[in-house]
Amino acid sequence: MEAYKRWVRTNKEYVHSLESLFNGLTWLLPERFSESEIGPEAVTSVLGIITAINEHIIDTTPTQLHERSASPSSFPYSLCITLLKDSETFVEVAGQQYYGEDKKWNFIAVTEAIKALVRLALLRNHGYKMLLHGGENSNEGHELDSSKLHAGYGNRTQNRQHLGQTHLEGRALSALSRFGENARRVSEPAWLRRVQHQQAIMEPPAVVDKRPTLSSILSEKGLPGGLFVLGEAAYILRPLIYVLLIRKYGVRSWFPWSVSLAVDLMGMSILSLATTSWRTKQNSNIQLSNPEKNELNRRKILWALYLMRDPFFCNYTRQRLEGTEKLLQPIPVIGFLAAKLIELMVGAQTRYTYMSGS
Repeated sequence: MEAYKRWVRTNKEYVHSLESLFNGLTWLLPERFSESEIGPEAVTSVLGIITAINEHIIDTTPTQLHERSASPSSFPYSLCITLLKDSETFVEVAGQQYYGEDKKWNFIAVTEAIKALVRLALLRNHGYKMLLHGGENSNEGHELDSSKLHAGYGNRTQNRQHLGQTHLEGRALSALSRFGENARRVSEPAWLRRVQHQQAIMEPPAVVDKRPTLSSILSEKGLPGGLFVLGEAAYILRPLIYVLLIRKYGVRSWFPWSVSLAVDLMGMSILSLATTSWRTKQNSNIQLSNPEKNELNRRKILWALYLMRDPFFCNYTRQRLEGTEKLLQPIPVIGFLAAKLIELMVGAQTRYTYMSGS
C-alpha cells in the first residue's frame, strides 16, 4: 500500500490524465441509463472511488497524516463524503433493479441520512465553518483582507524603528533566559536530568483543541452566529427532507419539489441575513472568505437543477428539449451532437442522484 501511495504522489499528472479519460468514457458505455443494467454504474462507482482515494493520497503528505493522527478530529470526513457520493448512484440502480421503483427510495433515504450525519459531524468538528462543495473540500479559514494588507504596508516605514527595538529587546531576554536555564541545569543532579529527559520522551505533548464550539460562537457572534449555523444545517438537511417527501408522496408530486425549493431559499436567505446584517456594537456580522463566497454562488447555480427534477421536467423542460432537438436535427454535425446531448440529459434525469445537487 505504501508503494502505491508513493507511485501516485510521484505520477500525479499521469494519474489525473488516466482518471479523466476513463471517467469520460463511462458516459459512452452501452445501457448506461437502462433500468435493468447495473454494470455500467458499478464501473462508474468503482472509478469514482479510485479517483477519490488517489486525490486523497495526493493531497495528504506523510507529514500531514502524522499531524492529523495526533488531532482529535483526524477522521477523513471529506473522503467519506466523496465515497458516499460516488457510490450513491450504484445504490440507487441496484435498489431499483432488485426491489423495484418504490422500494429504491428507502436505500436513497439511508444514503442521504448518512451523508447528512457525516456533514453535521464535519460542521461541528471544524468549528462550524461553511461546508465547501458539500464538505468535499476543506475550509481552511478566512483569507486576509487586502485593505488590511495595504494599510500594513503603508505603516511599515513608521514601525521599522519600533520593530528593530523590539528585536533587540527580544534577543536580550532570550539570552538571559538561556543563561538562567543553563545555570539551573548545572545545579541539578545528573540522575534528575536523566529522569526528566525520559519523561519528556515518553509523554507526548498535550493537544490543545481550539476549535470554536456552538456556545462560543453564540456568545461571540450572537444572533448572526446562530443564524449562520441554522443556514448551514438547512443546506445539509435539505436533500434528506426532499427524499423522505418523495418516498411518501411520489416523485411526480409537486409537494416535495416545492418544499425542497423552499428550504433552499430559506437557508440561503438565513445565510445572507447572517453575513450582511446585524452590524451593531454587540454583534458583528459573519465575514466570509473568497472560497465561501464562491460556495454561495455555486449553491445558487445548483438551483437550476430544479428545472431537471420531476414534476417540472416532465411538464415543461422535456417539451423544450424535444423542440430544440427537432429544430437542430437538419443541421449535419450540430444536430447529431445536440441529439446525443439531449439523450444524455434525459437519461440522467431519470436518476435521482444525478439531479439531487447533494
